[in-house]
Amino acid sequence: MLKRLRLRRRERGERKRRFRLSLFGHVVPFAALCALVLARIWDPLPVAALRLQVFDLFQRIAPREAGALPVLIVDIDDESLAEIGQWPWPRTVLADLATRLFRMGAVVVAFDMIFAEPDRMSPGLLADLLPGLDDNTRSLLKKMPSNDSRFAGMMRRSRVVLAQAPDARPIGDLDKSKPVKTAIAEIGGSPKPFLLTYQGMIRNLPELERMAKGLGSITLSPEADGIARRVPLIVNAGGHIVPSLTVEMLRVATGQRAIAVKTNKAGVDSIVVAGVAIPTDRHARKWVHFAVPDPARYVSAKDVLGAKVRPDRVKGKLVIVGTSATALGDIRATPVSSGMPGVEVHAQLLETILAKSDLVRPNYALGAELVLLAFTGLMIIVFTPLAGARWTLFVGAGVQAGLGFGSWYLYATERILLDVAYSAVGIFGIYGLIAYTKYIREEGSRKTIRRAFSQYLAPAVIERLTNDPDQLRLGGEIRDMTIMFGDVQGFTTISERLSAEQLTRLMNRVLTRMTGPILDYQGTIDKYIGDSVMAFWNAPLADAEHASHACGAALDMQREIRALNEELTQEAEAAGTEPSAIAIRIGLNSGECNVGNLGSEQHFNYSALGDTVNLSSRLEGQAKFYGCPIVVGQNTAAAANGFAFLELDLIRVKGKLKPSRVFALLGDGALHDDETFLALAKVHDEMIRAYRAADWATASEKLAWCREHGGGLPLARLYDIYAERLASHPAVTDAAQWDGIYEALEK
Repeated sequence: MLKRLRLRRRERGERKRRFRLSLFGHVVPFAALCALVLARIWDPLPVAALRLQVFDLFQRIAPREAGALPVLIVDIDDESLAEIGQWPWPRTVLADLATRLFRMGAVVVAFDMIFAEPDRMSPGLLADLLPGLDDNTRSLLKKMPSNDSRFAGMMRRSRVVLAQAPDARPIGDLDKSKPVKTAIAEIGGSPKPFLLTYQGMIRNLPELERMAKGLGSITLSPEADGIARRVPLIVNAGGHIVPSLTVEMLRVATGQRAIAVKTNKAGVDSIVVAGVAIPTDRHARKWVHFAVPDPARYVSAKDVLGAKVRPDRVKGKLVIVGTSATALGDIRATPVSSGMPGVEVHAQLLETILAKSDLVRPNYALGAELVLLAFTGLMIIVFTPLAGARWTLFVGAGVQAGLGFGSWYLYATERILLDVAYSAVGIFGIYGLIAYTKYIREEGSRKTIRRAFSQYLAPAVIERLTNDPDQLRLGGEIRDMTIMFGDVQGFTTISERLSAEQLTRLMNRVLTRMTGPILDYQGTIDKYIGDSVMAFWNAPLADAEHASHACGAALDMQREIRALNEELTQEAEAAGTEPSAIAIRIGLNSGECNVGNLGSEQHFNYSALGDTVNLSSRLEGQAKFYGCPIVVGQNTAAAANGFAFLELDLIRVKGKLKPSRVFALLGDGALHDDETFLALAKVHDEMIRAYRAADWATASEKLAWCREHGGGLPLARLYDIYAERLASHPAVTDAAQWDGIYEALEK
């Protein structure tokens, strides 16, 4: 009966264990899959950027075939600026440029620039600017037509489209002067809620806009990574639907007065110009199907003005006047080029529309991508524990490779943009999570073993033995190290007025404050001994700056204890009790130690032994005698650069025959470089030398100066000690008989 009960108990325990493993191995990956689906629906910047980069890659691999070039770019390039003059050119030059283009057969000419201010080279403006003109000449200049009126006169007789730039700021009164010449027919409802919306518009001079046959927006769809991929064919500017420069060029070229916008519940569907529907996304943006940049799209403005361009290059073309000049800064990154002139983006958009080479991201794309992600994710979650990680990885990789090829095939043959990159990254992330959960389960088993052995061995030793079992032996190695002993001053007094529970809580807080800086400065905690801590540097990990790190930790420990005292004072005031004032003493010493697994055959720990360790412990005790919180040995003071030290004494500690010079650590580099401290240190050293030389008068004089200029440093007790010694100095007839060594009788 008892055996059956034990068997049932074991079976219940095994079922619970399997349930926990199943919960961890399936629920966590499933939750991750749900998070991936939600992230794809939310579509934050990293997710969108990954998708767009894949689409860019497709265009780089297989760009649009240019074929015939119906669009011509008249380029105000660096050579044109060098020959004709700096920008802006007089509007008469631009009027001449457009006139020559129309004479050569241009269908429409668009300017990818804005003429927002009057031409400063107009005769009337020059009359006011040029000094030394006689009244007759000035009067004649003022009667001459302005360059802007001549430019407007050219536009009145031809098909010119001017550019406008939507702006987030409320620039201009768009209700009084509408920024559009085009009638907009809305089919299926208003598209305004779906459009990119701007408050204002940077526009041209009114007389120029009145004469232009079309006004078009030149804004590009703002992409987070700065790459131009999509151009809005219409935007909402101050409540007005404004067509793009390309749409206006097509409308003017076909002689239309209006365009139509088709909208459904999902957003904008297409823009209709001259009976031809141009598909867009829901925000009326059009993907540009880029072709490889081709110099044949360009003619230099200087060549047009110099009559060096054959008419057949221009005849029947849609012409855009723009710039590639470096100084004018209209350079954009695109999927096929890191530095494409902005005017070419508009030209390539026109070519995309005219060639009907539309890149389409259908409305079902998001749904298809989510189904793909969910299906492959569930397959990984379900079959990995059954088929094994290796086979599932091969199958998953094969499925993803097939889906990647399918996505590429849809682009290459149908120009459909379908993203599988996110699902691929997500699936491999889930696979990695499943592998990680398995690792966690195995690591949990190892941690159980470690916890069991930690009752007998230090965790640091267990970790070292896990990595290198050959170290499971007694002994160690000789290293140059810095040893620290830290102790709570007046611990017995504190313990007398606190209960055991209160004392435990207080000491936990104190030791926590003392431990943090040690670990921050790469130290190793050796052990806690009641109210004290022992630590060392340069073992087990090498630390070339071990003395400096130990000094930095000691100063930070003092700062931490001061902060703790402030907390204890506030807590005591709130509780109406007497606060516990905590002070710690620290001893530091550097030198050779034997460090390693030290102890007995039955129990050992990673620790350090040696004369350096013993002296460090004695120095911590001497901190009370000298009244200085941090006392360091000569080797530490010599090795730690950039700290403020003052020599305390030449002492022979109890149990040692050889005397040692000891120092007070008073501060870091800021105090070390302080002029007041430097002056004090100089006189202090002179006092110590005079004392050692039995020059009592000089020593007393220097001591008085040090007392007066000691400032807020903890040196009062030290100077009291020297004052007592000088007051009762021995009668020395031969200075060679005086060694100045102090016998430290207490530990």
